Amino acid sequence: MIDGFGAFMTALILFSILRPLNEYIGMPKSILTILSIIALAFCVYSVSCFFLVKKNWKPFLKAVSIGNLIYCCLTLGLIVYYYPQLTILGLTYFLLEIFLICGLVFIEMYILTLISRAKQMTIIN
Repeated sequence: MIDGFGAFMTALILFSILRPLNEYIGMPKSILTILSIIALAFCVYSVSCFFLVKKNWKPFLKAVSIGNLIYCCLTLGLIVYYYPQLTILGLTYFLLEIFLICGLVFIEMYILTLISRAKQMTIIN
């Protein structure tokens, strides 16, 4: 659910705040729109998984983590491509977003590892 909330906030910020103020960010409106649509899709997926998947949710969490990493790579690629146009504010926002999402992925993967180890310990005992 945390991932879904974060994706919703990203979509909201990208579309409602950064897109209208893109001259202060430096990223084209079309790119901000695409990123917000991707974030909204992640939001729908994450929230759906939270409410609909009760058993065997680990592959879904892994898919969310992989999706987040792909989003970060895409964003990093866009930073490199549009770097000459980006303002300090835009660069700061996108780097901070990547940092936060990667932190979330680290936590998700850590949880998956802990659950996997606990399951292995249960099988051994």
